[in-house]
Amino acid sequence: MPVDPSEFAAALRSYAAGVALMTVRDGIDDVGTTVSSVMSVSAAPPLVAVGLTATGYPREVLEDVGRCGLTVLGAGHAILASRFSSAGRPSARHLLESVPWSRAPVSDAIVLDGGLVALDCRLERVVEAGDHVLALLEVVGVPVAPSSGDPLVRFRGRYVPVPPS
Repeated sequence: MPVDPSEFAAALRSYAAGVALMTVRDGIDDVGTTVSSVMSVSAAPPLVAVGLTATGYPREVLEDVGRCGLTVLGAGHAILASRFSSAGRPSARHLLESVPWSRAPVSDAIVLDGGLVALDCRLERVVEAGDHVLALLEVVGVPVAPSSGDPLVRFRGRYVPVPPS
């Protein structure tokens, strides 16, 4: 008996996940989206995978441009993450008006200066995976070095504080 899609989605919301901001600069503007499915794939060569909606605009732009930036968000970025996860959002630069950011040197994508870390990436390939795709990204630089601080975590459909260790 197949699993009901809504039951499956509800079950996976019980898995806590870190949150990142993926940005892509195309010839006209900057596109950004919140992602909570980022996975380390390989250290040599340095590869990460990001899950994206198969029919989403961020996927289309990423495939067209072939490069992006990923910023791992800290606990203080919940409002920002919500802005980038809503439908019909304006350009990334508009959503980041009061947030310090810079451009990653290779991808020219926006990375947040106050993120826990940022990665400059080149698209290796896209793998179809049901109603999503896995974008396999080669990390070509770390324009924002790792910093201390608590991560932003998504659990059961909302952002939650990380319990003290």
